[in-house]
Amino acid sequence: MDIEVLGALAVRENGVSVTPTAPKPRQVLALLALHADQVVPVGMLIEELWGDRPPRSARTTLQTYVLQLRDLIATALEKDPEGTEPRTAKDVLVTTPGGYLLNTGGGTSDVREFERMAGTGYRAMDAGDFPGAARQLRDALALWTGSALADVQTGTQLEMETRRLDETRLCALDQRIEADLRLGRHRELLGELTMLVSRYRTHETLHGQLMLALHRSGRRSEALDVYQRLRTALVRELGLEPSAGLRRLQRSILMAGPEPALDQVAAGGGDRLSRVG
Repeated sequence: MDIEVLGALAVRENGVSVTPTAPKPRQVLALLALHADQVVPVGMLIEELWGDRPPRSARTTLQTYVLQLRDLIATALEKDPEGTEPRTAKDVLVTTPGGYLLNTGGGTSDVREFERMAGTGYRAMDAGDFPGAARQLRDALALWTGSALADVQTGTQLEMETRRLDETRLCALDQRIEADLRLGRHRELLGELTMLVSRYRTHETLHGQLMLALHRSGRRSEALDVYQRLRTALVRELGLEPSAGLRRLQRSILMAGPEPALDQVAAGGGDRLSRVG
């Protein structure tokens, strides 16, 4: 089974889609796909579908959705071109004592691949291999074709999962941009960073990266304008001043002195650097 959630939901068995069109079964499949090869408790599925006010028939209705998914899986299993050891739909969508498990049978998952490649990129950054880090993180980010589960109606559980995934994407993006800056690609980054800071209005790391890219491109006044816009947004939306690291970067640009290292900028922001607008 091959799973894609970093964009539209796509789940295939033997190359055949088993993704339903009805909203509720799609939610069930999406939650199972995000936790592939792990048991998803019945209670979690019910909360996803109906929140804190499930109907009395919730368990029965959930079983109906599972049967609908198994029908799709059974049709896909009939088209096994290899004629390998037969599996049934119940072998793929497994009932367990506490819930249900989607058995991928060693198939692919774009989330797992993204996490593997991003991890390799982070280790390359730690080792000072900036070309390798930029390459690995760029390849990891290329797996994203849009927002996670962009075409799935989300309840409480999926909402939390998509937020978590978006944070991991943003972290990988931060690190890829830092690697590119260390490689002197500041001019190539200007368009991308300008777009990103307009989307994440209070994200300090991205603003600091844009300030550096502008300053290194000889656009000092624009770099200082970025700082002022960020400060205004932070004060208005969060009641916070920019971090110590970002203030040091601003002073360095004002004095046209040597810029502080990017990791010093990030360290000065603490956990606020992960905030998004």
